[in-house]
Amino acid sequence: MTKASGGRVGYIHVPDMGVPGLNEFAKYFYPQTGKEAMIVDVRSNGGGNVSPMIIERLRRELVLVDIARNGTPQSNPGAMIVGPKVLLADEFSASDGDLVTWRFKAHKIGPVIGKRTWGGVVGIAGTLPFLDGGVLNKPEFSRYDVAGKSWAIEGVGVEPDIFVDNDPAKEYAGEDQQLDKAISVILDLLKKQPGALAPMPPYPVKKEGSAPVKK
Repeated sequence: MTKASGGRVGYIHVPDMGVPGLNEFAKYFYPQTGKEAMIVDVRSNGGGNVSPMIIERLRRELVLVDIARNGTPQSNPGAMIVGPKVLLADEFSASDGDLVTWRFKAHKIGPVIGKRTWGGVVGIAGTLPFLDGGVLNKPEFSRYDVAGKSWAIEGVGVEPDIFVDNDPAKEYAGEDQQLDKAISVILDLLKKQPGALAPMPPYPVKKEGSAPVKK
């Protein structure tokens, strides 16, 4: 990623939406907040329930630039990526892997690249035992759209904005066509949406009778 983007773009793979996945996000997101843009990869994400926390962090919007004496400009709020973001998803992005993709699109954080997600968000809560040692899982909860017109995602999945299907032979040889497309797209987005903070304006003049200096 560093070589392909000239060090401008960060990358995170989130394997699930449980504690391990959240730990992976925290481990790799914060050290890369100095990057100009970010690719978030939820391919083969097995689900869980932490997608709201991840999306809330990705949705942070710049409102000010902080700077300390002899320091460098920092985003306010902190710990955010100023530039564009792209999400990678595939047919193995399941359950909360479906939902994080839906949220990413619904909040218009950036384009989704890859394949349609798995499409299974009906949840279970506990099991019922059978005498032979087996268990029964029954559907307990699901989701519908905010307009109240349809049951969202279940049996359908979330469509990508840009469809890319990895060729198995090329993938086996180490070529990731979906990731390559994400890098190409995000570098194009950086041309329109700069990922760097604006430089500091002139210092104000603080003396009696002086007017504020305007840039």
